[in-house]
Amino acid sequence: MPALAATKVTIAVVSLDGDPRYAPRRMEKAYPGHPTGRAIDGVTLAAADSAFELDAAGLELVVKDVVLPNAAALPRALAELKALRVQHVVADLPLAELQQLVQAAPAALGGAIVFNAALDDDRLRGAQCAAHLLHTAPSRAMLSDALAQYLAARNWRKALLLLGPLPGDALMTEAFNRSAKRFGIKVVAQKPFKLTGDPRERDLGNTRLLTGDREHEVVAVMDSDGEFARILPYATQWPRPVVGASGLVAAAWHPQWERHGGPQLSRRFFKLARRTMQGPDWAAWAAGRAVAAVLAENPKAPVAQQLKALRGGSTTLDGFKGRNLSFRAWDGQLRQPLFLSHVDGVAGTAPLEGVLHPKEVLDTLGVDEQESACKSRP
Repeated sequence: MPALAATKVTIAVVSLDGDPRYAPRRMEKAYPGHPTGRAIDGVTLAAADSAFELDAAGLELVVKDVVLPNAAALPRALAELKALRVQHVVADLPLAELQQLVQAAPAALGGAIVFNAALDDDRLRGAQCAAHLLHTAPSRAMLSDALAQYLAARNWRKALLLLGPLPGDALMTEAFNRSAKRFGIKVVAQKPFKLTGDPRERDLGNTRLLTGDREHEVVAVMDSDGEFARILPYATQWPRPVVGASGLVAAAWHPQWERHGGPQLSRRFFKLARRTMQGPDWAAWAAGRAVAAVLAENPKAPVAQQLKALRGGSTTLDGFKGRNLSFRAWDGQLRQPLFLSHVDGVAGTAPLEGVLHPKEVLDTLGVDEQESACKSRP
């Protein structure tokens, strides 16, 4: 008898045409932590990586690329996805459009799980969380905690903090100050920087003037744009390491990660996308793998049951980081080790050795259950 055809399960990857994060000139510069290509590549690789285990369950993942011409096109796109019976959505969107998707998707799709694979905004895991919203991208608090753990382990405990003028810079600073307090890093001074052509503000972009005080052991630069941070390493007044948005950065992935099958994953991604795998690519891949994991576990489970299995932590996935990864019940964030890395390689992984937690050491990265402002659970 011929084999039965596999049941197709469609994952939609929703992005926005004209998203400033994907402006060609920005992607050419490849600032640390910024995307160098679209999320569809990571999800496509996840579908390919999952084919064997899903075939045994009689399933096949199909990836649908949904590029919104503008935010107003979302209702029509969701109607089309409903016709395809889509209940798994990977969001690669700016904040406002993601919030619109999260609000509309459950009703429009008859229940749906939305994976945030792009944004590190802590508010999405806190007061603005949603029961059906899961995060494979690490939060800003997780990234800052990883960095602070590394600084504490190296005994670099006096930080000069350079803060940019953008709202994203303020969010980075808030997260870093929280982490610094948590792990015993002292911010000895906080100074604003600004890249400008105004001669009256030229000193705000002078790296030697900004770092002229000697009391610090490390320079932490909070630059969500990335342009100033890239010129700071080796341009300080005193020989000090630069961390944060350049120099040593915390990331979900690094193409030079050499353990736990990392080289094989990076090679598969390069073969598919013709570029190196970066943190946002890993987060998109992890979202696809999470869908595959929960489907393989119980192929006939309704989406509400899948969500409980994922957010409850009973369904795990292998992220090629040496640990089985699970989502936190209280905010939907994927627990994961993070890499402390520079342009040429990985200097360390967090959680750092010796960092302790009463239940799960991965929960030393980011907002723990008792701190969480998220009140929405499935």
